[in-house]
Amino acid sequence: MEFDVDATFGDDYLYFYAESIDEGHSDDDAAEILGRLDLPPGSRVLDAPCGHGRISRRLATAGLCVTGVDLSARFVAMAQAGAAGPEGRQSFVRGDLRHLPVRGPFDAVVCWFTSFGYHDDDDCRRVLAEFHRVLRPGGRLLIETMQHDGVVRHFTAAPDATVVWRDGNAQVDVSRFDPVTGRIATDRTVYRDGAVRHSAHYIRLPTPPEWVQWLEGAGFSDPRFSAGGGGPLELDSWVVVVEATA
Repeated sequence: MEFDVDATFGDDYLYFYAESIDEGHSDDDAAEILGRLDLPPGSRVLDAPCGHGRISRRLATAGLCVTGVDLSARFVAMAQAGAAGPEGRQSFVRGDLRHLPVRGPFDAVVCWFTSFGYHDDDDCRRVLAEFHRVLRPGGRLLIETMQHDGVVRHFTAAPDATVVWRDGNAQVDVSRFDPVTGRIATDRTVYRDGAVRHSAHYIRLPTPPEWVQWLEGAGFSDPRFSAGGGGPLELDSWVVVVEATA
């Protein structure tokens, strides 16, 4: 299955996910990240991928020195234009997570809002190896994504669809879950302002035992799992936060 990166993470993404990444949700995301990391001011954090910088801005305002990396040149430009906090506390670079264009060392790497898993398994492990490479010894990794068991437990297969409506426009996702590969594959159709656009994407959802194997293979130790927002990870948890130490 092809993965149309530009179409999946373009203007339609910002438009239809506006409610999920608005000011209130972004404040909550940043507060959770800051609470989990508990880093002193001036600590160096990599936000990867950073998107248009909504979390990076808030971490910088809280006193951290943040570097953002994203594959989208447009998102990087938006992040640079919206940079907050004292000069020099934020920087943004276009790049691929499989070959990070930064050296570090960072005190923490943050990969938030289901931003991991858009590759085959070898490249997913390569992303984790890159995260480990740029962290200092003892540095922290923080990944938030969909939780395999919770998603599978409530998964609704094609031809049923997930529809997001906004101002008379619609984003229609028809998805399939492959239990052999552990992937959700989605065909997306956008109906917006009289135009129709099609794209496709997929995401890999590792189980916790797979996470442990991948993280330890990349050099991490002490992998930990909790539900999004805090609390223990449960079978019905839609979101998992994965933490590990370099």
